[in-house]
Amino acid sequence: MTINTDNLLESILASLDRVDYIRAEEIPDIDLYMDQVTSLMEERLKSSARYGDTDKILTKTMINNYAKNDLLPPPVKKKYSREHILLLVFIYYFKGVLSMGDIQKLLQPLTEKYFHNEDGGRTLEEIYETVFSMESDRAQEVKEDVKAAYERAGNLFADAEDEEAEMLRNFAFICILSFDVYMKKLMIEKIIDGLPDQRQPKKKDKKQGDKNE
Repeated sequence: MTINTDNLLESILASLDRVDYIRAEEIPDIDLYMDQVTSLMEERLKSSARYGDTDKILTKTMINNYAKNDLLPPPVKKKYSREHILLLVFIYYFKGVLSMGDIQKLLQPLTEKYFHNEDGGRTLEEIYETVFSMESDRAQEVKEDVKAAYERAGNLFADAEDEEAEMLRNFAFICILSFDVYMKKLMIEKIIDGLPDQRQPKKKDKKQGDKNE
């Protein structure tokens, strides 16, 4: 996500327009091997990366860690289904804000109830599409918030001149945006803390358990 500092606000707003997500219909109907999963994620989500040429959206190590930490059900015969990929997209967005433990607590009820649901009820794909259908409207609301924050930051140091004014405006702008993120993160954590915790405690390593006794 490249930002042009010479025209900061317009560049930020334009970058928000380039942010996209993987639509369910874009995921192949066949199960994918890990290399195919990482390639799909890289291709469709690269526009949201900070350093598009070097940042990795998803790696084999990340996928293995997600499975190891119970964020992702294990693959079947080393292949990942459409629902695996839907969960990986959720994890991708959550991990920039939440801890792995919080993500696990948030996703586990969905995984247990809707992953490979064969009861004919609501599906994980339906939930995914419903949530992401808000993307366009919410992106527009965020853009309006960003414009208001930028204008407010510019008015805070009206007596400053030239380079000082730009430096202080950018600093204030970042502070306002960061405060928004901080407050929203606190709210998310409070909601997650109030969710039932269905996670099972991991079994102690026998050697470690003997050592502690």
